[in-house]
This record gives sequence, structure tokens and C-alpha cells, in this order.
Amino acid sequence: MTGNERTTPTRRFDPHRRDRIIDTCLDVIAESGVAGTSHRRVAAAAGVPLGSMTYHFAGIDELLHEAFTRFAHSVSDRFVQQMAAADDLASARRAVTDLITRHTLADQRDLVLTQELYTLAARDPRYRRITNAWMARSRAALERHFDPTTARLLDALIEGLTLHRALDTEPHDSATVFEAVHRITGGAG
Repeated sequence: MTGNERTTPTRRFDPHRRDRIIDTCLDVIAESGVAGTSHRRVAAAAGVPLGSMTYHFAGIDELLHEAFTRFAHSVSDRFVQQMAAADDLASARRAVTDLITRHTLADQRDLVLTQELYTLAARDPRYRRITNAWMARSRAALERHFDPTTARLLDALIEGLTLHRALDTEPHDSATVFEAVHRITGGAG
């Protein structure tokens, strides 16, 4: 090599970096809350240079919005799949019961992410659009089996009982949940 030749550093090919940053952002939020989430913290956790953060996202708000949108879609995907598997009223009731007792907010991570999103949505209409889209998708899945009013009531029941189950120190009885679902859907079908 002569003195006139320059070597350019090779760039690491990382086509999934943006997705990895978004997924890692959710992990950081689950661990530290929105208040403890920063570009620096997410970059370190994702194993990417800090400059990648500003390359892929205009600011922390854009990253948070992308992360919470991804989270809401993943939870509603599970919801839609659960309801799509039901083929009659009885199996739809069981599916709703399973959503409450097993599938929604199944772990501490989902609980924290949901509460962090709700807190942002309570203050910021941009995040409220995420939660509204999530609720609309959930209700549409329920409306495959129930009328719109019943679907709205079930959506509220799922939300409330899921939070109670996640936060209560006493175990919840699936039979009681099924009874609540059955009462709300008694005239549906």
C-alpha cells in the first residue's frame, strides 16, 4: 500500500439493527420505566453505537412511540389469535376466560409495559391513538362472536380482571372469571 491509498473502515452489516433497538427499548422500559429510558441506555442494552440511535430515530419520543406500537400490536395479535380459534359461543366464552386468566399480561414485563403505555396515553394523544387502536382491534376480534355492546363490555371485563389478576396478592379462580364472562354473554350469540 502506498501513502496515497486510504483505507475506509468497513461498516458492519446489521439489517435488523432498528428492530433490535425497538425490542431492546421495550426491555429497558420494562426494567426502568419510561422515565429511566434514554438513548444511551437503550444503545448500551442493544449493543449498538449511540450514533445508531439518532440515525434510526429523530428522538426518544419517536423510539418510545415505535416501541409501544410494536408492543400493542404483539398483545393484540395474541388476542386476535385466541378469539379466531373459537368456533362457537361456548369456545368463545372459554377463549375470553383464557385471555383473562392466562394470556393477557401473562408476565410482569407485559404488566409494566401496559401500565407505562397507559400513563403516557393518559397525558399524550399520540399514545392514546395507540391504545385506541389496540382496543378497536380487541373489540373487532370479540365481535366475531358477540354483538358490539357485549364486545365492549367484555373488553372492559378483560382489562379490569386482567389487571386485578396481575396486581392482586390472592389467586383468582378461573371458574369465577368464567361465570362473569357467561353472565355478560348470556344474551349474546
